[in-house]
Amino acid sequence: MKRRVVILGATGSIGESAMRVARAMPDRIEIVGLSGRNNTGRLLELAREFPEATLCAGDEAAAKQLSHDLGRTVLHGEEGLLTLAALPEADLVLVAIVGTTGLKPALHALENDKDLAVASKEILVMAGELVMATAAKMSGRVHPVDSEHNAIFQCLEGQDPSTVKRLILTCSGGPFRKADAADLASVTPEQALRHPTWSMGRKISIDSATLFNKGLEMIEAKWLFGMPMERVDVIVHPQSIVHSMVEFLDGSILAQLGSTDMALPIQYALTYPERLTGPCAPLDLTALGKLEFEAPRNDLFPALDLARRAGTAGGTLPAVLNAANEAAVDAFLSSKLPFPGIWESVARAMDEVPFVEHPTLDQLIAADHAARLIVGS
Repeated sequence: MKRRVVILGATGSIGESAMRVARAMPDRIEIVGLSGRNNTGRLLELAREFPEATLCAGDEAAAKQLSHDLGRTVLHGEEGLLTLAALPEADLVLVAIVGTTGLKPALHALENDKDLAVASKEILVMAGELVMATAAKMSGRVHPVDSEHNAIFQCLEGQDPSTVKRLILTCSGGPFRKADAADLASVTPEQALRHPTWSMGRKISIDSATLFNKGLEMIEAKWLFGMPMERVDVIVHPQSIVHSMVEFLDGSILAQLGSTDMALPIQYALTYPERLTGPCAPLDLTALGKLEFEAPRNDLFPALDLARRAGTAGGTLPAVLNAANEAAVDAFLSSKLPFPGIWESVARAMDEVPFVEHPTLDQLIAADHAARLIVGS
């Protein structure tokens, strides 16, 4: 059966990987909607490659230019994203927009009975309770795209949830895994952007260096799999071949292994429950030589402890953590904040923004805004 897919954030790294998957299996995946924000040149190329897809640009000026170049209507802005998320012909919406912009379209997709493939961490970190409650009321399903959550999703398939002891997210450790505490204060953006195993965007690369990427994933896992925070753990695995694991009550551990290619989890999210030949090269275990595992250094990288605190409390606190981290990463990349200042800024925002236990969407957005103001002050 052909899956008709909308890709929000088609010009980013996740979007480009999704396109690789679509090109590799045109008889199984049809692109019916595409959005891009600032990279209008790339969106124009994709529009010509997929001429039947409905398009959405970042703003009105870009939409008018694309409409002129293509000779057809192009949507724009938040309203355009909401329209794409509810396209009648779509079966699944892949949200690959960095930041909180994808939250409303994600909820709108579920409200319109679409399956939702989530690549944007902020959606579940900021509003996991709301997203999963919406999915439970509607017929749409939530498919994780992050390699770690996709791995857990695969390991849990067919398992009795009551037999699960804990979820184990793997973590490369980032470029400073072996660094001394004294070295972290002088870390530059250029150094922090050099991820040892994955090729990713700037924001997520910094998150991997601070381990906030893994902290956000801990909160995501809580909501995706209905697992309390005390049963979500992280282990450092520098090779990034074991994408995550599930430990069961009998002591067994199931793991999912694969190459460091985001096309693999994207394909499984788009074609679930089928396993099909796609664009990814098979994993050669004999070429790996060894797989290493070690405990994270929480004393030097406090992101995991901050995330566990936020995920355990719930309410607005994960939204505050996420927003403060985004603002702090921007400040670091602009050389306005030292590397350890990212953790310090997040902790300060979590202490200062008023807590709401069961927030509405408006209260989540207000908490997000308040956290950004604190970091910027």
